[in-house]
Amino acid sequence: MAERKSKQDEQAQLLDLLRTILPRIAPDAEFAAKIYSAAEDELRAKNRVNSFEKFCERIELPNLEPQTIAEVRQHFAAGFGEADLDIVTDEENKSLVVDVELPDGTQFHKRIPVRPAAPESDEPEVTLKFVAFPVALPGDAEMIWALAKRENLTNDEAAMALVKLQDDFWASKAGQKLLQDRVERSFPEFIARVPAGLLNEVGLKRHYKLPETLKVLRAARAAAR
Repeated sequence: MAERKSKQDEQAQLLDLLRTILPRIAPDAEFAAKIYSAAEDELRAKNRVNSFEKFCERIELPNLEPQTIAEVRQHFAAGFGEADLDIVTDEENKSLVVDVELPDGTQFHKRIPVRPAAPESDEPEVTLKFVAFPVALPGDAEMIWALAKRENLTNDEAAMALVKLQDDFWASKAGQKLLQDRVERSFPEFIARVPAGLLNEVGLKRHYKLPETLKVLRAARAAAR
C-alpha cells in the first residue's frame, strides 16, 4: 500500500511539473492543455492496467472445477460491476482466459494459470478506509450526495477525480447510448448509473444512489416569556 501511495505521489508531482513547464515550451494554451490531458490519460490507463494485473494476481485458482470458476466469476463481477465479462477455460494449458470490457470501452485481457492458494502472510494487510465525502452542486447547495472517498485523498483530489470520471463516463459507449436514449446528461443521472467499480477505481464510493434533501433547522425560540 505504501508503494502504491508513493507511485501516486510521483505521478502527481509529474503532472504538477508538466503544468508548470508546458506554458513555457508551448505558448499555445490549447496545445499545452492537449499535451497535459494526454499525459494524464496515459498515466490513468497505466494505473488501470496495473490495478487489473494485481487483481488477477490475487485470484486463487487451485483447479478448473465448475465451482472454482463460478467463484472466480463472482470475484470479477464484484470488482468490475457492469463490465462485460468473458471467462473461457483452457484445459490444455490449465488456465482461464479472462476478457473484461468496461463501460467506457477499456478492455483487459489476462490468462490466469492454475496455481495453489497463496500462503497466508503473518503481516496484516493495510486497507485504506473510506471516509465521508458529501458533495453538492453549485446551483442547489441543499441537495447533498453522501459519497465517500479513500482516506488518503484530499477533498480537492476526490473532487477532481469525480469530475474527470463524469466526463469519461458520458464519453464512453455506455454514456453515449444513454444520451441517445434521451437520458439527461446530469450529475444525478451520472451518479445513479456509473458502475461502482469505476468509482472504486478512483478511490470513491457511492453510499446512496438517491439523494436526500438537507434538512435546515430553524433556530428555536425561547419558550419562556
